[in-house]
Amino acid sequence: MKVAFTTSDGTHINTHFGLAKDIDVYEVSKDGFNFIETLTFEGDLEEAPHEDKITPKMEAVLDCRIVYVKAIGKPAGNKLMKEGVTPIRAQEYDTIPDILYMLVQSLNGDAPPMLRKALQLVENNLAYSHDEE
Repeated sequence: MKVAFTTSDGTHINTHFGLAKDIDVYEVSKDGFNFIETLTFEGDLEEAPHEDKITPKMEAVLDCRIVYVKAIGKPAGNKLMKEGVTPIRAQEYDTIPDILYMLVQSLNGDAPPMLRKALQLVENNLAYSHDEE
């Protein structure tokens, strides 16, 4: 599954979804994780109208199952959830590597309550695609 992180330094989840200039995307599986890409958004995001800064980011992360953020507005969070993307507000001490290791462990065992829904969607999608073969 793909997981995205709003970050300014590639290590900390330290930017608001709407103000993020960089979003790092990783592929996470039971076997580990791999960096895929950094999505970069240009312009003065603090001065841009709401939709101008939110819409491109939402479209860019629609293939991700989870997006970790420092903060996200309720309308943007609700839109992501309707599209099957789970936004999760990171704690101040969380780092991207820590979250990635925790996700791998969760895929191999019990997931914390906040992740169960997102991980169930992954399992259901995998089961469904398996049934089609």
